[in-house]
Amino acid sequence: MKPVEIKKDVFWVGAVDFGCHNFHGYSIAPRGTTYNCYLVKDEKNVLFDTVQNHHSEDMITRLKEVIEPEKIDYIVVNHLELDHAGCLPKLVQMCKPEKIFCSVMGLKSISGYFDTTGWPIHAVKTGDVVNIGKRNIHFVETRMLHWPDSMFSYIPEDKLLISNDAFGQNIASSMRFADEVDRTGLELAIEEYYYNIVLPFSPQVTKTIELAESMGLDIDMIAPDHGLIFRNKEDVGFILNKYREMAEQKPQKRALIFYDTMWHSTETLAYQIGSGLESVGVPYRIMFLKNHHHSEIMTELARCGAVIAGSPTHNNGILPTVSAVLSYMKGLRPQNRVGGAFGSFGWSGESVRTITEWLESMKMDLPSEPVKCQYRPTPEALQAAVELGRKVGLALIDKVNGK
Repeated sequence: MKPVEIKKDVFWVGAVDFGCHNFHGYSIAPRGTTYNCYLVKDEKNVLFDTVQNHHSEDMITRLKEVIEPEKIDYIVVNHLELDHAGCLPKLVQMCKPEKIFCSVMGLKSISGYFDTTGWPIHAVKTGDVVNIGKRNIHFVETRMLHWPDSMFSYIPEDKLLISNDAFGQNIASSMRFADEVDRTGLELAIEEYYYNIVLPFSPQVTKTIELAESMGLDIDMIAPDHGLIFRNKEDVGFILNKYREMAEQKPQKRALIFYDTMWHSTETLAYQIGSGLESVGVPYRIMFLKNHHHSEIMTELARCGAVIAGSPTHNNGILPTVSAVLSYMKGLRPQNRVGGAFGSFGWSGESVRTITEWLESMKMDLPSEPVKCQYRPTPEALQAAVELGRKVGLALIDKVNGK
């Protein structure tokens, strides 16, 4: 359990959790995650964040390789969520720090998590600077990125941004840096993390990047609290541009069809819809909800400008799997999508209306009437499904082209 020196006298002392397969309600199997925290050795020794409480011994073991814990002077709490602050009380008791820094909003909630009696807590805001010797810590509040208390810590002397949850990924690895792993897999993990956690806060992402640019922050390393560290200008530029693009949510020429089915009628319609998309040159992916977790659907949505959902009628509504995905999706607030609904039924047929209402509530453009069939799809229903795919595809092409 060795620490990793990421800059001169700056050390990663976090924990790797290969066994975590569910994170904030989304599946990260089989990769797991990391809880990153960082120690800066200077005239004042500073620990940035901690780890999940059940990984505290991993962190403390690494920490002791670098410094005696009682020599830590300051603790910075960039975010109070328990995957980053879970063992904070243990560290406070062990280190007895002179000062604990958190954001203004963090001050309002820290005592809700812990008994902070006697803790030397200091609230900081954007623009506040703390000198620790050769270095200065600049604090930047990033409210609702992704919690009210979230903030960045920037050390200009090291050109280092400790970014907390922003720019993270759920990857458990013995590697610490983004340039040490396959870029395709890394980019997918970034999209998965963004679309399952950060997406609702896209306006804050844009504002934060603009704020960093307006402040003229010179950054050649971004150290998030989950996943891999971006340690050169090229990779810093990559992750900043990737976040900017995801926050903009510009429609992409690709469609997602997801469905559940009882006796394959809805499934048959799904594949016909795919044929309609194909006929106008729109790539697509079909995802059967018995085989795919709701978080996989959201991750796929990162690359899709159209969403077409299908379900048979079930108890005068839709199947629970489809309902769960639509509820999860709505909470993450995707923007600028084209949508469509389809389904089958035996006697009542409410499913397509229910799906349509969900898509409308997400403000999706619906260029086609929904398609439904009773019992088995007739030739007419199959042709209607092709036409739905064609209309959604053409509407998506117009949207991508700004029409």
